Formats: sequence, structure tokens, C-alpha cells
Amino acid sequence: MNMLRHIWGLFSHPEEEWERIHQLPKANFMHYLVYVMLLSLIPSVSWYIGTTQVGWTVGAGDAVKLTSDSSFQIALLFYVAMLVGIFVLGVMIHWMAKTYKSESTLAKGYAIAAFTCTPLFLVGILGLYPVIWLHMIAGLCAVSYTVYLLYSGLPIVMGISKERGFLFASAVVAVGLVMFVGLLGVTVILWGLGAAPVFID
Repeated sequence: MNMLRHIWGLFSHPEEEWERIHQLPKANFMHYLVYVMLLSLIPSVSWYIGTTQVGWTVGAGDAVKLTSDSSFQIALLFYVAMLVGIFVLGVMIHWMAKTYKSESTLAKGYAIAAFTCTPLFLVGILGLYPVIWLHMIAGLCAVSYTVYLLYSGLPIVMGISKERGFLFASAVVAVGLVMFVGLLGVTVILWGLGAAPVFID
């Protein structure tokens, strides 16, 4: 639960909070794993409730809802995708650290990935009320702040200069974009295997 205390700091005074995160035990991987497991529940559960109880409304038409079974299956896959995505991103940060002359551990790379993605986890609460324009605006704000956290926090946690940290963070953003495209491809495959949304008539 101590990990959750960093959420407020990342929004109110991010650079000081990154300094605190830098001082966290580097070897304790489980702390960061629990942090991601808890925060990943926010968008998964919210979208499940929103798509089954409220539904999407496009224009003046009736709300479109998913069946409970279909929504649960998609929410579960979404949850697993977030856990795997953060882990892979953390591994990539750790792997790329040598290129930028930074000493790293897997836990440190995972911590950067986990704390950086905090705004994306939190904005998932809007899944309770699926409105396209609201999600687009909030999602854009969350992505923007996530990128800001990455660029401001990575050099602090990795103990490198801001110039080198800028290049490192840019490489991480590129990896994240590639992962996003890969996720879209996996989504198409899973839909073809039977995980496509099933709507209520």
C-alpha cells in the first residue's frame, strides 16, 4: 500500500516524487508488481461495468451494451494485456539502460514503467460512463502527462543527465508505440479466435 502514496506526489510534485521513487529498494520487485496489479483493475472493472450497465451512445441512438460474458472476457484480456505490457516495457527499459550508460536492475526498469503509466490507469475510471468525446479528451491528457512523467522521471531514477535521459525516454516512447501496434494486431487475432464483442440485441 505504500506504493499507492506515490500517486498524489506524481501529480502534485513529480520531480520530487521521482527522487523518492529513486530511493526505493531496487531489488523488491513484488512492490511494483502489486502496484500495477491494483491499478490495472481500475480500467478493467470500470469498462466492464460501463459496457454492461451503461453502454455506448453514438448520436441520438439507443445505448449499445455488451453481454456480461463477452465484457468479462474482454476485461480479463485487457487486464492481462496491461500486466504483460508494463512488464515488457520494464524489461526493455532495463535492457536499454547500458546503451545510455546507466546502471539498472529489472526492478528499476519495471518501476519506471509502472509509475509512468499511472495517469493511464487512473483515467480508466471513465470507463464507467462510456462517452466517446470525453474519453478522447481525457485519454489525450493522460497520454500527454504520461509522456511528461517519463521524460522528467527517467533521468532521475536512472541517474543520468537530462540530455541523455531525453534520448533514453524517446527510445522508450518508440518501444511503447511499437508495443501498441503489436497489441492491435493481437486484438485482431483474438477477435478472430472468438473473443470479439457480443452485443445485446
